[in-house]
Amino acid sequence: MNPREANFYVDDRVSEGVFRVHRDVFSDPEIFELEMKYIFERTWVYLALENQIPKPNDFVTAWIGRNPILVTRTPAGKIAAHLNICPHKGVQLCPVEQGSTKFHVCPYHGWAFDASGKNVDIKDAKAANYPAAFNAISHDLMPIARLASYKGMIFGSLSPDVPELETFLGDMKTFIDLAMDQGPHGMEIVPGRATYTYRGNWKMQMDNAMDQYHLTSTHVSFMDVQAKRRSGSGNTEARQFDWDKRLSQEGGMFSFPYGHTCLWLNQPEVEKRPIYPVLDEVRSRVGDTRAQWMLKGRNSLFFPNMQIADSTTLNVRTFRPIAANLTEMRVHCIAPIGESPERRTWRLRQFEDFFNPTGLATPDDTACFEAMQRGYAARPYEYLQGYYRGMEIVQQGPDATARELGVNPATSLRAPFDSNCETSMHAAYREWSRLMGAGFAGKKAFE
Repeated sequence: MNPREANFYVDDRVSEGVFRVHRDVFSDPEIFELEMKYIFERTWVYLALENQIPKPNDFVTAWIGRNPILVTRTPAGKIAAHLNICPHKGVQLCPVEQGSTKFHVCPYHGWAFDASGKNVDIKDAKAANYPAAFNAISHDLMPIARLASYKGMIFGSLSPDVPELETFLGDMKTFIDLAMDQGPHGMEIVPGRATYTYRGNWKMQMDNAMDQYHLTSTHVSFMDVQAKRRSGSGNTEARQFDWDKRLSQEGGMFSFPYGHTCLWLNQPEVEKRPIYPVLDEVRSRVGDTRAQWMLKGRNSLFFPNMQIADSTTLNVRTFRPIAANLTEMRVHCIAPIGESPERRTWRLRQFEDFFNPTGLATPDDTACFEAMQRGYAARPYEYLQGYYRGMEIVQQGPDATARELGVNPATSLRAPFDSNCETSMHAAYREWSRLMGAGFAGKKAFE
């Protein structure tokens, strides 16, 4: 692969009505290795929420591509992030997802580090007869190159050459605001999480959250169950939506620089949103326009691998690439701090229905992902045709809906739901192509 081939794998000729992605983008192990090097190690990646580590010595573990990361609250109360790797023999230092400890001790040889990453003990150091050269080097954990937060969401980068986080996010900050401003005291992760793997490429999930076209074919059983509930059968307290009403609505998409995208859909049953009972309080803080947008269905992609979904219930999803054909998903339900038990229960029932690996919809998606991965072994097919819908009506720059919200997207689109436009996936592949091409050309990811 060379810089010119990035354009081969993503055939972006919208002026000619063409946008295609080569199937090897999802299946070639060599391309996967290059993605780790030229994408995940050279851009910002979401790590955690600040309030997951509220007290000194609290920690949470995360990943940047295949690099394990330890995010901590230092004894001084600051947030720090280091490679979760003992410098002695390269062991993954902290094996658990979250907790609190004064010292992180390597399970292999017992080296110990405090919450600021400082090496505080080398086992049997006095008897080791280390040379002067060893004593002269740092034995601390390696800090990552960049660390920053926006609205309590922590992002990190292994590269010092990334732009400021707020520049990278751009107007996508608005869609973080729409999630993180829903509670007067902030937002928190509801205890527990859904973690699972699927035998498919990480970009399948990147596409899937931006793909409304599959809903009425892939999730038929989910919608049938909810229709039965409306007639009084089953778990009627889940307060799920009337999809016939939803599918008759208008929606749209905005795309932004650096691969970010947001889908939105008007919501006809706003009373089923957990935020609805406190909407007046929310409106008093954020204004009428943003309060109304919090009632819309929204799926936002923050390239490369984080999504905020608020279509059935509010959650944060990350997808970790493990191999070209293996991906780990982590899904956390997020909610206003201090919300009432009734609203928290309401929120969780909606979350469990759709997003759990044993829910009514997630298994549908993962089964399709794995079927796609098997299909990529077929040689006659090269380019996938799943990126064309909506190309005739996509608009350059902001449309009236974007201007109303106060954002300035690179492209906009508004259409009935059944248009199911696929142009929402273009921005991510343009950024994929840009970063891969820059890496091969020996250029910085961000000039």
